[in-house]
Amino acid sequence: MDGMILPIIIGIVAGLIIGFFIAKALEKNKASAILKDAKSQASSIIKTAKSDAEVLKKDKVLQAKEKFIELKSEHEKVILSRDRKVSEAEKRIREKESKVAQELDKSSKLNKKLEEKAADYDFRIDFLEKKQTEAEKLHKKHVEHLEVISGLSAEDAKKELVTSLRDEAKSDAMSYIQDTLEEAKLTAQQEAKKIILSTIQRIGVEQTVENCVSVFNLESDDVKGRIIGREGRNIRAIESATGVEIIVDDTPEAIILSCFDPIRREIARLSLHKLVTDGRIHPARIEEIVAKTSKEINQEIIEVGKRTVIDLGIHGLHPELIKVVGRMKYRSSYGQNLLQHSREVANLCALMAAELGLNPKVAKRAGLLHDIGKVPETESELPHALLGMEWAQKYGEKPDVCNAIGAHHDEIEMKSLYAPIVQVCDAISGARPGARRQVLDSYIQRLKDLENVAFGFVGVQKAYAIQAGRELRVIVESEKVDDIKASELSFNISQKIQNDMTYPGQVRVTVIRETRAVNIAK
Repeated sequence: MDGMILPIIIGIVAGLIIGFFIAKALEKNKASAILKDAKSQASSIIKTAKSDAEVLKKDKVLQAKEKFIELKSEHEKVILSRDRKVSEAEKRIREKESKVAQELDKSSKLNKKLEEKAADYDFRIDFLEKKQTEAEKLHKKHVEHLEVISGLSAEDAKKELVTSLRDEAKSDAMSYIQDTLEEAKLTAQQEAKKIILSTIQRIGVEQTVENCVSVFNLESDDVKGRIIGREGRNIRAIESATGVEIIVDDTPEAIILSCFDPIRREIARLSLHKLVTDGRIHPARIEEIVAKTSKEINQEIIEVGKRTVIDLGIHGLHPELIKVVGRMKYRSSYGQNLLQHSREVANLCALMAAELGLNPKVAKRAGLLHDIGKVPETESELPHALLGMEWAQKYGEKPDVCNAIGAHHDEIEMKSLYAPIVQVCDAISGARPGARRQVLDSYIQRLKDLENVAFGFVGVQKAYAIQAGRELRVIVESEKVDDIKASELSFNISQKIQNDMTYPGQVRVTVIRETRAVNIAK
């Protein structure tokens, strides 16, 4: 059995070896065929590339020749044009030279004539001088003769004539002035009657309530004692931080916040609400809450401005102007809320501009911004219309809008049709029955003037007019003002108020000086 297996294995191995060599031979033949095929393809590609290169070369040569011919023709045209211009210039120069030669000939002839006439004029001048001398002698003799006849010298006669003419002119001028004054008085009376009738028509309507106080409701009267604090320190801290007078009386479950500035009142109201809700009421906590509430009010002002411009469809307004629009919510003009008034004017302007064929968006923009000068963060001497125009120019508003803002009270000339539209719509909104009263605005201005008197002295940090302007509380910097100077400052402020201002009753001036020592433990 073993003898049969061995030859079979040998045969299998021999077959494998033979198969291996046969496969190698076939593979070699296949590789040579592939190589040959690749060489033939490469040679054909090279031939094709050479032929394409020759064609491309010929095309480029032809293009270069055509470009050369084109540039050559353009160059020849330029040269021909330049030669033509040069020849024309030479022609004009020759013509001018001929004209100049003719003019020179004419001028030489004219000079000869002038010389001849000058000689004649010299003769005439000599003759006239002689005649003038003779005339002066005759005039002098005539004056001397008149002096002898009249018994007066020429100077005396001149003085009498001037005196008589001056007296006559004075009498004529006085008569003219008297007539003019009579006419002006008659016209002024007529205008005054018109103004009075208009005022009666506008005032004789239902009036708005002047509101300078806010009522803060309490859950119980026990909270009043916590708000007042020990010896009144809490209520003094609130009044010092906000500038609002807090009135705690017998009104059940309520205290009154009194201040002419609506922003201060709102800050005080929200601060009190937070303090009462939190339960911790002491001076340090009060200052922290007031500062935080002030930031929140400033953010709310910005949000109100954004909502207003979105509601009116006004786009591209500068962020600072948006903030000013938001501040109008807390400002009243003659008892009328300034933001509502400005929105009303904006809508009226848009309607009127549309009726007149003008751009309603520009009119609406001018109507909204016409009173922005009434809400300055710092006091300004400019009228509110001019101040608002300056802000509008500063923040990139169009000239038509700026002119409408500045001219709506006739401080400047109206240069566009939008200015009278804003002026008319402002009057319509303000003259609406019950819209305005002048007392509130003049009252607020008096309180502001009272505070500004204190700010005119060195060392004053804050000043608040309270109790309807009957008291002025002045907070000074303890580093700059000592106790003796505080007493002197109170006297000086009271004297300045007494001399410079007009006010009913009496004004108490209270100067507050507080020394604090603050350290931080780390």
